[in-house]
Formats: sequence, structure tokens, C-alpha cells
Amino acid sequence: MDLKALQYFTQIVDAGGFAKASRIAFLTQPALSKAIKMLEEELDMVLLERGKRGTQIKLTAAGEVVYRHAQLLLAGRKDMLLELDSLRHLTGGSLKLGLAPLGSAELFAPVIAKFRQLYPKVDMQLLVRGGVEQTIALKKNEIELATGIIAFDGEFDGLRIRNDPMVVVVPKTHPLASFKQLQLKDLASLAQVMFEPEYALYELILDACDKVGFVPAEITRVSHADFGIALVAAGTGIMVLPQIIAERYRVDAVVNVPLASEDLRWELSLFWRKQQSLSFAAQAMIELVKQQLEQSASLSRF
Repeated sequence: MDLKALQYFTQIVDAGGFAKASRIAFLTQPALSKAIKMLEEELDMVLLERGKRGTQIKLTAAGEVVYRHAQLLLAGRKDMLLELDSLRHLTGGSLKLGLAPLGSAELFAPVIAKFRQLYPKVDMQLLVRGGVEQTIALKKNEIELATGIIAFDGEFDGLRIRNDPMVVVVPKTHPLASFKQLQLKDLASLAQVMFEPEYALYELILDACDKVGFVPAEITRVSHADFGIALVAAGTGIMVLPQIIAERYRVDAVVNVPLASEDLRWELSLFWRKQQSLSFAAQAMIELVKQQLEQSASLSRF
């Protein structure tokens, strides 16, 4: 059913006749009459009782039903367009962003603050999740965008945000503390402090260790980098961390020894599902991240 025909119908009823309605609708009376006739033919019912020329039209019983529902349909269309307009111009809507526990504070806090400044009426929900949980949440449409370590493939696409070297956090008194650089194989016999398995970094480190021929024999698992470094300082073991994270939570009792870059690197991304139609809010967030990357690249050239 054509909503335009329903709009003409309600205008005729509200105006009390075709003559006034034609001025409101900017349509000739014959064109209006044709539109209403086609509507009546489609419904196979008479909607208007047409009196003598100059007299007010009257609704039939069927016309009253159509008029009532036409008002609801037209009001719904108006509300829909207003809501879509608010989404398009980011004066409404929502954005659910999954944040990796590692690196988000350092790399995404400025972008999130800028987004809130530009689009204060967008309802933003920030959900901190491990890398494994991020991909599950994306597949369930619980979030639109996620940050973390991931390989782009047929299902996921995104932006590479940071590619950082790794370091080995060791106690100052440890023999390895004097090394200028370490290889992963140097850690083969050492106890390690590592993140919980839901962190993508956990699998990343285990895979890298496996490639050089060993599996960490003694692992203490943690959920926070600062606690992990505190355990290292207390002598629990060593910990492999992205340089940016290790530097942020560094304490006097430890040393950050660079890890050979060919062994392992930390690559953080903003990513989303390829087949997912992204909201205007999500697209705006992606654009802000791109701008920050371009600004960072420009500054690094000077």
C-alpha cells in the first residue's frame, strides 16, 4: 500500500474536502480524486461519501478504519525518519565498543574522549573483555567494534593501531637483567607470569614459545599487568609484556629487557565483522581512529 495515497486520504479528511486538500498537497483535484479512487480499488471498499459540489465529504465505516490506521502509519513513518536522521547526524543512537584490557587506556582513551566531546548524545557503552571474549561478542552482535590482537581474515576486518616490541620483565637481581637483548629460547627453563587464557596475549606467547621448541613449565596466571609485575619483583618468575605496558607499570625492583623482535611482537587492532552493517556511530569512531593514526604518522616524520 502506497503511504503517499494514505497521506492524501488523511489530508482530504482533515481539510473537509478535495478543494482545500489540493492546496495543502500541492496537487490538482483530479489527481487527488484519482489517487483516492485507486486506493479504494485496492481495498475494494468505498472510503468517502462524496456529496454535492461544495459540501463536506464524509467517511464511510471502512473510511474511518483506514483513517485511524493511516494516522498511525504516517506518524510511525515520521518517527522512523526522525530517528534515522538522529542516527545519521549522531544526535542519538548508541555504540557498544569492546576494549582489550591491555593497551586501551594508553591508546584509545584520547579517541573515546574526543568522540564524547563531538557526539555527547550518542549512548556509548565500553565493555572490557579479553581477546577470546571479544570475537565471541562480535559474532553475537553484543558489540560493534572491538580492540585486541587478531588476524584479519574472511570474517574480520579492521585497522592496525599499534605494532610494539615485547620486553621481558625480570627482577633487577636476576642474571638476565644485565642482558642487552633476549631471545625467547633464553626463557625455556624459567617460571613465567602470564595472563589468563581469555587474553589473546596468552596464546600469542605460548605459540611463539612452541615455535622455538619449548612449553613454559611453570606458569602463574594473572588478570592485571601491575599485579603481574609485582609478582616478578617478588621473585615469582619473569613476564613477557608489550613494551608500552611494561613501561607504564614499571617498578624499581624490575628491569625491562628487550625481546628479539623476530620472536614476538604485540599488534593491537580495532576490528569488526566484515558482514556486519556498521552504525553511523561506529563509522564515526573508525574515522576518529584513522585521524589519530594519520596525526601520529605525521608527527613521527618530524
